[in-house]
Amino acid sequence: MNGHATGTFDVTNWTDLATEEKEGATFGRNHLTKTFHGDLVGTSTTEILTVVTPDGPAAYVGVEHVEGTLHGRKGTFVLQHSAASHNGEQWMKWQIVPTSGTGELAGLTGEGTIRAEDGHHYLLDYTLPEA
Repeated sequence: MNGHATGTFDVTNWTDLATEEKEGATFGRNHLTKTFHGDLVGTSTTEILTVVTPDGPAAYVGVEHVEGTLHGRKGTFVLQHSAASHNGEQWMKWQIVPTSGTGELAGLTGEGTIRAEDGHHYLLDYTLPEA
């Protein structure tokens, strides 16, 4: 079955784990927790690596373990993040790590985007085996 999920999420905790100053950039490692609302309801923990330049946030990569219910099906899965910004424009993408789904979300695949305007909004296009 093909699905399309939308909603919002709140970052409920942001912990800086490490920072390293380099010429022209600051590298960071962070741990986040989130709460999802909408077609995906649940919580997650995320580890991200960031780079910030003197002009502002530049890029991050990360992995996120999600536990929740997606359109009525309960389980867990992992998202792989990549994001960057340049000249005031940003893009944030995520991909479901294949074979990471558990429970009723076993076999879940797909990808999506995050938009940070008036809060955090997500879009996730996915494929899931029939129940």
